[in-house]
Order: sequence, then structure tokens, then C-alpha cells
Amino acid sequence: MDLLNLNTSIYDKIVIIPALIVAFTVHEFAHAFVADKLGDKTPRFQGRVTLNPAAHLDPIGFILAVFFIFGWAKPVQTNPSAYKNPSKDSLKVSLAGPISNFIVAIIATVIYALFIKVFYFKLSEGVAQVLHDMIFYILSVNISIGLFNLIPVPPLDGFKIIKYFKPRIFYEFQDKFYQYQPLILIALILFGGRIIGIFSTAILNFLLRLVSVVLHVF
Repeated sequence: MDLLNLNTSIYDKIVIIPALIVAFTVHEFAHAFVADKLGDKTPRFQGRVTLNPAAHLDPIGFILAVFFIFGWAKPVQTNPSAYKNPSKDSLKVSLAGPISNFIVAIIATVIYALFIKVFYFKLSEGVAQVLHDMIFYILSVNISIGLFNLIPVPPLDGFKIIKYFKPRIFYEFQDKFYQYQPLILIALILFGGRIIGIFSTAILNFLLRLVSVVLHVF
């Protein structure tokens, strides 16, 4: 299963749906939840402090993600002026999304190992394979979405993170980035997957090696 291959089968497009729902929902919920806890009630008023996928999924962005492995969810609107420390708290909100995806990936790794060890050979071959692939996609998609959002270009979280660590660079290039945002997004569509694929594959292989070691020990 190649996450970044656009020529995936209909089967892959179906079994990846739960992974995309989980990844998008958790990512946006994390932004909303952290913002809410830091004093910004905007996400709560807009119904975003929930794990209900309907509150976070953008229909067009989700469909594109299923068929082209490039999509988006509804961005969480925040009001940094509501924070006690707008700069540092905005950083926390921006980091919350990618970190939540990595946490889900770790949880999925544990579930993946348990599934193979305990349940895989107790189920019928067809059911076992479908569940195996769904869990695998939840693991791999969350890694990819977490990494992708750390790319330092607007409107991704990585660009907002730069604002905290390198404010001079942020303000120097902010207008230029937004001016050429359509071209940047096209470049991300064409090349972002390949770049992220290198890192996501490395992380995925590391986690799968851990699974292999655990299964061998137990």
C-alpha cells in the first residue's frame, strides 16, 4: 500500500476513508481544544470543540483527499487576543494539530501490534485483511498529515510555528508567501507528497520494526 500513489485501487480508496476521518477530525479538534483551554472560546462557539467528524470535515477537501491524497479539513478559527500570552499560546495551538496526529499514530502502532498478535489469525482472511489495512492506514495517514502540516508555508501549521521562533523571517516573507499562495499550494500538490514521503516512510518503517520486535519477544 503506497500512501502517496495516486493510482491506488478502489479498495484502497475505501479502506483509507476511516484513516482520513480520524486524522482530519483529531487534528482540527486538537487545535480547537487547546485554543479553548487557553481562553479562546471562538472554537467552542463555532461548535469545533468536538470529536464529531461532521464539525471538521470539508466535503470537497475530504473527497479530494480520498481520490488524490491531497485535501483539507475546515480550519479552526481562533482569536489570539483572547490568550494570556498570545505569542506562546498561538504556538501551542499550532503545534496541537500535528502532535495529535503523531499521538494517534503511536496509538495505532500499539493497536496494530495487538491486532496481529491476538486477532489476525482468529478472523476470516477477508475480514482480517480489511481490518489490518484500515489500522495500517490510520497509522500511516496520521504520520503523513502530521508531517505535512509542519511544512513552513501558509496556511499550514509550520508557517505559524515559524512566527514564534523566527518572527523576523515570518514578517519578512509573510506578504510574499500569501501573494504566491496559489502557486505554493500547486507546488505542494506536485512535490509535497514526495518530500513528506521520505520522512513518513522512515518513521513508519521505524514503528513497524518496533512492532516486529514486540511480536518476536512476546
